[in-house]
Parts: sequence; C-alpha cells; structure tokens
Amino acid sequence: MIAGLKPYPAMKESGVASIGFVPEHWELRKLGRIGSLLKGSGGNKDDEVDTGVPCVRYGDLYTTHTYFIRQSRSYVSRERAEVYTPIHFGDVLFAASGETIDDIGKSAVNLMTTDACCGGDVIVFRPKHRLDACFLGYATDCRPAAIQKAMKGRGITVKHVYGDQLKELVLALPPLSEQAAIVRFLDYVDRRIRRYIRAKQKLIKLLEEQKQAIIHRAVTRGLDPNVRLKPSGVEWLGEVPEHWEVSRVKREFACLNHRRVPLSGTERGAMLSRQYDYYGASGVIDRVDSHLFDDELLLIAEDGANLVLRNLPLAIIANGKFWVNNHAHVLRPTRGNIVYLASVMEMLDYLPWISGAAQPKLTQDRLLGIAIVVPPRPEQDRIVVALESETRWLRVAGDRARREIDLLREYRTRLIADVVTGKLDVREVAAHLPIESEESEAVDEPETDSSTERIDGADADETLEEAEA
Repeated sequence: MIAGLKPYPAMKESGVASIGFVPEHWELRKLGRIGSLLKGSGGNKDDEVDTGVPCVRYGDLYTTHTYFIRQSRSYVSRERAEVYTPIHFGDVLFAASGETIDDIGKSAVNLMTTDACCGGDVIVFRPKHRLDACFLGYATDCRPAAIQKAMKGRGITVKHVYGDQLKELVLALPPLSEQAAIVRFLDYVDRRIRRYIRAKQKLIKLLEEQKQAIIHRAVTRGLDPNVRLKPSGVEWLGEVPEHWEVSRVKREFACLNHRRVPLSGTERGAMLSRQYDYYGASGVIDRVDSHLFDDELLLIAEDGANLVLRNLPLAIIANGKFWVNNHAHVLRPTRGNIVYLASVMEMLDYLPWISGAAQPKLTQDRLLGIAIVVPPRPEQDRIVVALESETRWLRVAGDRARREIDLLREYRTRLIADVVTGKLDVREVAAHLPIESEESEAVDEPETDSSTERIDGADADETLEEAEA
C-alpha cells in the first residue's frame, strides 16, 4: 500500500521552508485568512466535576498524543461553563505556551459534537471556510506546521505564542474531496500502526513482568533453590534464607537528603552550559550547569503519584556528577552492592508507608525505617552477576521492541507530514481502502507506554514545586 504511492505530477514552490514544494493545484493559505482566532478563558481545575460540559484544558493538548480530541477527560458544571470559552466541532485548539519545539502551539482539532468548552492558555481557531475537520487536525500539527509554530514562540524558559502570530501559520490546502481522501488514508495507516504499537507494548509488559519475577525470587530467596529458610519476624517479608540478615534501610544506607537543592524551572532555564543531569522524583527531568554529587548513589522517589501507580521506576542508580532536587531521597550504600540493593528497593511495596491521598508522600523517617533482608556481601555480588546473565535476553528483547515503537512513531510523523504537504499522492490508494468502523478501534486511542511517552517526571516535579510555592 505505501510502496505504491507516487509524487504528484506537477509541483510548485510554497515559499515556506518547512513545507517546500506542493502540488500545483493546491492552495497556500495563512490561518488568519481562512478563519478567526480567539484566546480562551475560564476557571481552574477546582471547577472540575464528574459529569457535565466537556472541558478541554491546556494540558490535554500535550497528553492526547494525537491530532484530534474526540472526548474530554474533564468536565465542568453547566453553570461554571458560562465563564469558559465555548468550542465547536472543527475548532482547532492551540496551546498558548510550551517548553520544547514540539510543545509550542501544540494543537488538536475538536471532533466532539456536543456542547464543549476550553480553559485558559488555549487559543481557539474557528474556520470560516468549509474544510475537512480531520485534515485540519493533521495539517495544523504536522511537523512542518510545528516548525512554523516553534519559530513564532517568544520567551526564555517557557515559550509563548499568540493569536496574531498563529494567523501567519501557512497551510497547504488541497480541494475538499482530496482532503477527505488524505484523511481516509492517514486514518487507515494510523490504525494499523497503533495496533502494532499496542502489541509491542503488551510484549514489553510481559517481558518486564518476567524480569521482575526473576529478580524478586533472587533477592528474597537467593540462588540456591534448596536454601534453608527461617521466619523473618516481619509479617510482609515472610520466610527468608536462614543465613540472611533482617536489616533496615537506615542501616544499609547513609541518607544524603540534606545536600539536595531544588531549582525552579526559571532558574534552570537561565543556565547556559546545562551539562549535568538534574534528577527529580522520577529520574532525569532537566540539565543544569553545575552538580551537587559526584558519586554512585541510589535515588528513591519521595512524592508524587508514581509512588502509587508505579508507571516509572522508584529506585534509580545515579552515577557521576549530577544534581538532585527535593523530590527524591538520596541514599549511599554503607556496605552493600548498590545494584543488588537497588533491586531490593525497587521490589518493595511502599503503600504501607505512604502518607497523603491527593499528593502521596514517602517521608525520610518512614523510608529509613522499612525492614529489608540482605545476604552477605559476597552473595549479593553473585546474585547481581547471575541476574545480569539471566535477564539479559529480556532486556535485549524489551529494548528492541521499544526501538521498533520509536521508529514506527517517527515513520508515522514523517508520513503524515509528507501526505498533508503533498509530497505523496494518496488519492488512488485511498479510493480502494476497505471501509472500517471507528467504533471498533478509535483512531486516537491512547498509546500507553510509560517508557516512551511524555508522562512523567518533569511534569510531576513542576506540579510539586508549584504546590510548595
């Protein structure tokens, strides 16, 4: 299907570097000439209710990961909806700010047919000419459009874009029937790519579960299947090898939390060299121009939803020179193998020691008081070597699947850019595609892979910093 695509017979220069040449019969139009833009307004997340008027917020444009909004993740009451900006089917919603090139002006087209609204820091584009809504979604957030939007960003740490700037966004517009053919083709391909990605994600999950089962067995029973066991004296630990020691985190580690220093996004953004990793609750979230530590240390998340959800690792080994903010505990092993101890700490269920419902927190005192079981150091070393050998193939298979997912996503991004800017003619292929039901598999069904999507640490740490301010 893809191999049969050909270029258009006659092309012309678009005058826009990111777009390049376009089919001769396509129009080049600025956004401001085909519709109007207005700044959204509204309340905050305190207005959210379980049911009501769908409300699209600024953050939704980053977490949707698609070109379309078919349903909302939040609602406001009909009374509160009066202070929000109403949105219509076919409106394109732009994020008014962002931190990276891909984030500036991130957009999605609204495909909800019911009453809906949007909050602040969203710019609404409403077309005044008849356009295919889905084509508009693809065209306004494809890579050539993203490059144009990034060039319009203003600011240092956080880049802002405004309606007057978005008016100058240039789109390549084919005839309406051709827009529909392009949408049909891209939707068809996108469904298959997403189906394949989900299969790879399931494989990664199974590989990870198998790896964790192997590690759990080794760090709770050792390598000898016939080892004699004894009661640990700790209910949740159960029986442990007879010669192993029941200890506590505070005995196996020195806590270096007093050396942590949080840096705001503004402070980090003003730095120039940015050569050292900046760690938060869920790993590296930025780069900074200096370091607090030059060592091999274990970092344990102190707060955030990941303590409960476990979408990302909680125990992370940090090497060399780096900075840590106040959302990760910093531990240095006093006598054990850090790789072994990291496996033990990652295996733990922290729920009994977590406080706070809205914002889960694992305090230093509670962390240091957790009971763990440790074998003699030579046995720890042997377990680490054995686990490295036994789980290598699982890691290799998982890494290969992740690389395939990354390549598929990059291929999809490039294909969409080529098709909506007229580098490939899909009309004939689209005309012969089978009819599919969107009910059985939505085009924008989320791809939930925590290892490759932006979920995560950076957003969580920024939210925590804002709450503390």
